[in-house]
Amino acid sequence: MAEQERDLTPLSPLGTGRKRSGPVRAQRPVYVDLLPPCNAGCPAGENIQAWLALAKAGDTHGAWHQLTQDNPFPAIHGRVCYHPCETVCNRGLMDGSVSIHAVERHLGDTAIAEGWSYAEPRMSTGKHVLVVGAGPSGLSAAYHLTRLGHRVTVRDNSQLPGGMMRYGIPAYRLPRDVIDAEIDRLRRYGVAFEQNHTVTDLQEEMTGFDAAFVAVGAHLSKRVDIPNGDASRVLDAVSFLRDVEEGERSAITGRVAVYGGGNTAMDAARVARRLGADDTIIVYRRTREQMPAHEEEAADAEEEGIRINWLRTISEMGEDDLTVEIQELDENGRPQPTGRFEKLEADTVILALGQESDTGFLKNIAGLTFDGDVVQVDPVTLMTGAPGIFAGGDAVPSERTVTVGVGHGKKAANAIDAYLGGGKFLPAHKHPVADMDKLHLWYFGDHGRRQQGELDPSARAEVFTEVVAGLTSEEARYEAGRCLSCGNCFECDGCLGSCPDDAIIKLGKGHRYRFDYSKCTGCGTCFRQCPVHAIEMIGEHDRLPGNVFLAPGQEA
Repeated sequence: MAEQERDLTPLSPLGTGRKRSGPVRAQRPVYVDLLPPCNAGCPAGENIQAWLALAKAGDTHGAWHQLTQDNPFPAIHGRVCYHPCETVCNRGLMDGSVSIHAVERHLGDTAIAEGWSYAEPRMSTGKHVLVVGAGPSGLSAAYHLTRLGHRVTVRDNSQLPGGMMRYGIPAYRLPRDVIDAEIDRLRRYGVAFEQNHTVTDLQEEMTGFDAAFVAVGAHLSKRVDIPNGDASRVLDAVSFLRDVEEGERSAITGRVAVYGGGNTAMDAARVARRLGADDTIIVYRRTREQMPAHEEEAADAEEEGIRINWLRTISEMGEDDLTVEIQELDENGRPQPTGRFEKLEADTVILALGQESDTGFLKNIAGLTFDGDVVQVDPVTLMTGAPGIFAGGDAVPSERTVTVGVGHGKKAANAIDAYLGGGKFLPAHKHPVADMDKLHLWYFGDHGRRQQGELDPSARAEVFTEVVAGLTSEEARYEAGRCLSCGNCFECDGCLGSCPDDAIIKLGKGHRYRFDYSKCTGCGTCFRQCPVHAIEMIGEHDRLPGNVFLAPGQEA
């Protein structure tokens, strides 16, 4: 009895300050926020879980605004991003990952149809930033810098902005009206574009600017000499795709061999087929498992009748054929020549062996260092060795994708903002990731993933019409509703209903709950039933973890 009558002022700073009576707690629950795997896996830094929750609630406009705080181009990304977020989605271990890219595309397409605009930028800082390159990284930096209140001018050497999104990704994957609509919104936001402007001396160009972000894409193709190759019959993939986009190549005839195993090789082969090639084959020196192209790209190409010859290298080019050498993998998985050869019929060869960035115009700037064609930068701030000059996208060491480039643009914009303000950019602390083994999935039933429609392969191989369709409003809302809300409270009332001591107080929609520690006995029932691990049990005297959720009126 004496034990129960002790004066127990709550030791937790989350407590009410009232005295309570009851058994001594050895542990206590706290509400926490964990990092969802999708958010952790997004190179663009999107708060995916937050905008999915709004989409699930039917707030399409709010979801789009939440999304565009991090990524200004959801209609583009919903089509061309290879969605690493879905690869790590916990729901994938149940009945299929959430189709995040399809919901993102739906939000982007709806915004275009409705004419939505970005949130108003901050008050002008009076600073002016030069962005070199109008590809995904440069455009992303321009957006975020404008949002932060800076004036931005983009200078680019092409006729139209978009970079490799426009000149490297075919229209059947990314329609040009989608690119135009999302860039036009950026133009209305206040970003100035100067096209057909080749920057040859960055220091001279920076006159009148307070900082610069270099985001030149990888537009230079790597080449290889093919013995006896007729130069007129050997094309490089980047120039080939660009010529098609600019209308300078309306047809291609005969049999085409594409040399390479990346996404550009798949695109070049599929475009050649659409332009009239009688037969298209891809020659690649490694295996399917080792190819840099995404599996879905290779599968789409094969569905359209394109053949892929694995473990082959081109050794010689004849008048109407190729001599290829068969490769075999050694004990380390590397292809090795065998001395065995075979013939492949081919009238044209398209080289897709990788690209390099055109960074030669930077070589005379003091402080900049290079590794081949890429600029070395601080991995946190993306600033080069020259103060005030930042770089990102294909111009720096990284995976060369649209989404990585957009993430670089956001990171660089925040670092430039800190630099212009006389400070140093410090990235936000990240919470622990909510892995599958942390979840209590009794709450969730099986609900299969909605699939996007596609054009029939026999029909699409001859046209540049978009291959993949979008979701309807109902399908997008359903798909968003499949999100497990990993690691973050979604107000299911499970803790409220399960607490045997009435120690949980509901604070109203959007404000979640708080614990009344004068009643809580630390039994852990709330923790065990929480489906998403938004409750953690800690020792009564333990210091609060850094990811504790503080309800209104509470102080850490």
